[in-house]
Order: sequence, then structure tokens, then C-alpha cells
Amino acid sequence: MRKFALLIVLALTIAACDDNDDAAQPDNVTVELRFTQNWDGQEVSQADFATTTYTNAHGEDLTIDRLRYLISDIRLENSSGAVIELSDYNFIDVGAATGLVLMPNVEIPEGTYRLKARFGFDDEDNVDGAYPYLNSVSWNVPAPMGGGYHYMQLEGKFINDTGDEQSFQYHTIRANDMSSTPITLQDTSIDLDLGELTLNNDASIEIAMNVAEWFKNPNEWDLNVLNAALMPNFDAQIMMNENGQNVFELGAVSQ
Repeated sequence: MRKFALLIVLALTIAACDDNDDAAQPDNVTVELRFTQNWDGQEVSQADFATTTYTNAHGEDLTIDRLRYLISDIRLENSSGAVIELSDYNFIDVGAATGLVLMPNVEIPEGTYRLKARFGFDDEDNVDGAYPYLNSVSWNVPAPMGGGYHYMQLEGKFINDTGDEQSFQYHTIRANDMSSTPITLQDTSIDLDLGELTLNNDASIEIAMNVAEWFKNPNEWDLNVLNAALMPNFDAQIMMNENGQNVFELGAVSQ
């Protein structure tokens, strides 16, 4: 009888341990990522194209006709260094209203994470012709400039120093110097650490681009001087990389 009682106690203890182990496991949640654009807090959408006037840090009035950009290696990292990959890349075309919401097919344990990503592709992923969808939307960089893919196409019109309307093409790619043989290339994609967030329910997470920052800091952008042919301009690409450090931030997180 004593042995039987002891077996019952042991079985109950094991069951209690199993229950505690189950209780200790965090629930899984899902996230959606929303990519938004603003000009110093004023929303920028397709409805604003060619109609809403913005003033950059140098004082030029401008309108936007096109805004397309690529965010890659989107991931969550916890304090122990574990990484949860959310997406290889997301291509956002504001004018076509595509890529503005990304729904990763990933279940994420509840917890606290840092949201990280990359503006553009790094050199390892920036492989010429490797992405059929990007090829189909003419996102390629010409081979003489090093091939691979754009990071961003921002285009529009501005009022120049003579009071005339003039087009601009603010295109970011991997910096290249075609005057050297072989061509000199420098990775100017931007590693983004968007900050910390705690996930305890399914969440909607905003990644916000402040378009005004491309023209602001640390390089105040003079569109009268730098308005076109920026892709083969090595120094301009370095300047755009520097300005891009302040463009993206973690916006609203709804749970």
C-alpha cells in the first residue's frame, strides 16, 4: 500500500511539472508591418503626387511624382541574439499603393525584440538579375554602374533658382566610380535598427520614412546643383547614404 501511495504522489508531481512547463511556454503572436511615408510629420501618399508642395531644408519648393524603395532583411532580434526572419525584402511603390502592408507568415513567441532591417540590398544580396519580380518592375541598375538593384527612386519637380519648374531624380544605388578600372563599388545600403518593442498580442507595426530627411541632415541638399545623374555620382551616393541614417523610424505599434 505504501509503495502504491508513493507511486501516486510521484505521478502527481510529474503531472504538476508538466503543467508548469506548459505554462512557462510563451504564446505565439503574428505581426503585420505597415510602411508609411511623411514629410516632417505630414502624410505623403499617392494622392499627394504632383499636387502637394513641400519645402526642403535648402528652401526649394518641390512636388513628388514617384517614390519607390526597397527594404530587405527584415527581422526581429531578442536580447540573447536569437533572430526571427520576417521577410527577405519588401518593395514599396507609393504611387501604385503596393508593398505598403507586409504580412509575414511567421509565428513569433511573445517577448521583447529589436526590429531591424536594411534600406536596399547589401552586397551579398545585391546580385544582378537575381530577383524576377524586381526585374519585372525595372528596378535594375545598368551593368556599367555595377549592376544589382536600386535602393530608392524619388522623383518630382522643384522650383529652381531662376523661378522655373525643373525635374529632379533622387535615385540611390550602390556607390560606383566608373572612372576606375575595374569599376570601384561601395555598399551604401543602410542597416536599420528601428528600436525595441514588446509583443504580447498580434500586432500592427509601423515603419515610417520621413522623406524630408533625405534633403536635410547632415548634408543640406541643393537641388539646383544635385538634381539628376546622381546614379554614377560616387560622392552624391555617399552623401545620400549619410542623410539616410535619419530617415526611418519605428512608428505606432498597435496590439
